[in-house]
Amino acid sequence: MKKCEYCAKEISYHQMYCNDECQNGANRFYDMRDMITSIMSVINGICVMSIGIGLFVFSFFKIVGAYMVAIPLLILGILYIFFPVPADVMIQKYKIEKSVKITRYIGIALLILGVLCTVLAIFTI
Repeated sequence: MKKCEYCAKEISYHQMYCNDECQNGANRFYDMRDMITSIMSVINGICVMSIGIGLFVFSFFKIVGAYMVAIPLLILGILYIFFPVPADVMIQKYKIEKSVKITRYIGIALLILGVLCTVLAIFTI
């Protein structure tokens, strides 16, 4: 059986979505993704590079390096929670609704990791 593109319920082969609500949700998701994909890519790249540089700096200057890792982790966590944009491969495997939930869970994990790095930086005096 074919599955709904939005909620992954089983549907007939002649349908793409199980109801109008799923179709509206998918349209809203794709519109949002089209608007913010390029901005998200730039922010992701900057944050990931900052984390790498921060890990290098951490070996020499503990406090500065911890903050250079913590701040991008916090930014990425907040970004993934409020603007979950999963990859196309994830959407194909889990469909839109579950992919958005997984992306938000990843954002929560990044936020927690960023808070832990901040606490490490505060108590590394």
